[in-house]
Amino acid sequence: MAIYEFVLMIAPVALVWYLAIRRGKKPSEPTTWPVLGMLPAALLNLRRVHDYATEVLTECGGTYRLVGPWMDILFTCDPANIHHVFSRNFSTYPKGPEFRKIFKIFGDGIFRADFELWEIHRKTTLAQLTHADFNANLQRTVWHKVESGLFPVLNHFCSAGTDLDLQDVFQRLSFDNICKFVLDYDPCSSLRPDLHFLPCEKAFSTAGEALLHRHIFPEWMWKLQKWLNVGNEKSIAEAAVALDDFIYPRVTSGNVLKAFEKVYRESNMASSNGSLRDFLKDTSLNLIFAGRDSTSTCLTWLFWLVSQNPASETKILEEMEAELRLKEDKKFRFFSAQESHRLVYLHGALCESLRLFPTLPLEHRAPVRPDILPSGHHLRGDSKLIISFYSVGRMESVWEKDCLEFKPERWISPSGKIKHEPSYKFPAFSAGPRTCLGKEMAFVQMKMVAAAILYGYKVRLVEGHQVSPRDSITLEARDGLKVLLSKRN
Repeated sequence: MAIYEFVLMIAPVALVWYLAIRRGKKPSEPTTWPVLGMLPAALLNLRRVHDYATEVLTECGGTYRLVGPWMDILFTCDPANIHHVFSRNFSTYPKGPEFRKIFKIFGDGIFRADFELWEIHRKTTLAQLTHADFNANLQRTVWHKVESGLFPVLNHFCSAGTDLDLQDVFQRLSFDNICKFVLDYDPCSSLRPDLHFLPCEKAFSTAGEALLHRHIFPEWMWKLQKWLNVGNEKSIAEAAVALDDFIYPRVTSGNVLKAFEKVYRESNMASSNGSLRDFLKDTSLNLIFAGRDSTSTCLTWLFWLVSQNPASETKILEEMEAELRLKEDKKFRFFSAQESHRLVYLHGALCESLRLFPTLPLEHRAPVRPDILPSGHHLRGDSKLIISFYSVGRMESVWEKDCLEFKPERWISPSGKIKHEPSYKFPAFSAGPRTCLGKEMAFVQMKMVAAAILYGYKVRLVEGHQVSPRDSITLEARDGLKVLLSKRN
């Protein structure tokens, strides 16, 4: 029998069988195949994992179980579930041992820590952020870097008339600022007109995609790749070396690390957390990761969204002129952290960017005991729960029918003040006790940088440049943000 005759013979049977297993499923809902389960759908949509998860969750009530030969993951973006997990039952839902395996590169820092170790990190970091001199130091550091690093780079590309990857610039700027804060060291070689490649600064982006894929592929596959030194595991290993080489020589400097050194000695942590040097390196790594990615990612999406919405750009500029008193001489001036609170519309624009493109699109939790979510879904004590912060910002049931529109106005109350939303509805900075400690620091820095660029330069997207989220643990733009700059005045 010829092969085409065989295909023609089995094709109707295969079609009937496929339609049978698809019966009752929503259009985006993955097909459950024999043996493979839903793995084919996961792999086919790996390059658009966040949007695919949103489609499935939207059609299936906000919570869905993904099963496969080595997968059993409950995905949710239901605000009631988020509130249950992150706030009401916080102690029941640590990050868990599997999270620690996936994110081993972060060591014993705050991002990977649970229970007592997390409490130590949180308390020590909070003390630094609430210190009397913190805001003054923050604004001094940011404005110095804007003046000495950012403006020369932007002016260089303005004069040359060539396109610039604004995401790359934001990552370098944020990296320099957070290194100055944590290590008391400014890696000035990162942000300069020639955009010199700095391995440690790019290591976070290099490892991000590989770390996301660890959520889908089994541990034996990671170990095989690591043994062969190929693929994702090679990327993670190279990133770890670059970060170690940069951080280890500098862990003795800076007031922030002195505070952690004091806590390490007073808490007698050596018995369970390795050497002081390793602990300070892990602490630095986690703080640098948070500081670099939180601000650079939000600024990237802000400028992309504003480029699509010129009316919002006009409102931001009008607000700056009025609230910072720039209208008279049309000359930009640096402003304080306190003055930044007047920029309500810009604050709303940043919140919209974070709602649609949260820096950390996914969160991972593992219950320590069986539980039932408000949605009615049962979890075993060893279950894997993935919360999609990306999806919750795109749900009509949460943000109404205009949820996909960029509307800074939704964050402004009738009295003209910033409208605050509960963290389980707007979890861009996480929720509950683990809410990001650097939230206010991030807003101040982002307002300063965004205001300086928008007032001084016209930013236009390069024609034909496609912008979409990268499949990574942080929501970077896949191919950057290619723009052309010109002086506004």
